[in-house]
Amino acid sequence: MTVDVYPFERLGRFDNEWLNTRYHFSFAGYHDSDRMGIGPLRVWNDDRIAPGTGFDPHPHRDMEIITYVRRGAITHQDSLGNEGRTEAGDVQVMSAGTGIVHAEYNKENEPTDFFQIWIMPDRAGHTPRWDTRRFPKSGRASALIPLASGRADGGAALPIHADATLYGATLLAGQSVSFNLAGSRQTYLVPATGSVSVNETVVTARSGASVRRPGLLTLGASEESEVLLVDLPSG
Repeated sequence: MTVDVYPFERLGRFDNEWLNTRYHFSFAGYHDSDRMGIGPLRVWNDDRIAPGTGFDPHPHRDMEIITYVRRGAITHQDSLGNEGRTEAGDVQVMSAGTGIVHAEYNKENEPTDFFQIWIMPDRAGHTPRWDTRRFPKSGRASALIPLASGRADGGAALPIHADATLYGATLLAGQSVSFNLAGSRQTYLVPATGSVSVNETVVTARSGASVRRPGLLTLGASEESEVLLVDLPSG
């Protein structure tokens, strides 16, 4: 099993008066030929939006876009008439499909922090849709729970059109959780908070780690931690 760590301090970045972003992979004005994504995972952005600001209406198509809110809340509006508010710890999914225009705003009195994760769909031309769902952190204690998935074993996860599953877990200091990485799969994981060891390789908060080659993956927490892991096809 191979574990490659990408420290938070070395991620791409963009900052202006209302948005602070760190890029795990090439995005917008940040380009690194060695960081173009992993399998169908193309984007993992770590965003902070100032209160009363946000992304005005803009288009997307043929992309599965997962938003995981870490602090505050994000308010979504789109051209299908959907509007909703997703709070910290919860998840929203937008399948852009044949085309959708949406906006995301922080209407709170504090900064909103979230991960935005883009995964290529299994094919072009899906019908656009949006949904949000609560995932209480208490339900993820010492267990990797599917949050968004296009696989048959996705359970109560929000559906996506991709051969991928985003899992979330919360761990107290000293706790661990295991994940069996199949021979045809790979993962990318990010601790939202805290610090975890990945088969003894330490990954600190908001850093990323890609894991390849089959085997039992064990995540151990040295402090109270919240971790996201996306299971992806190899290649």
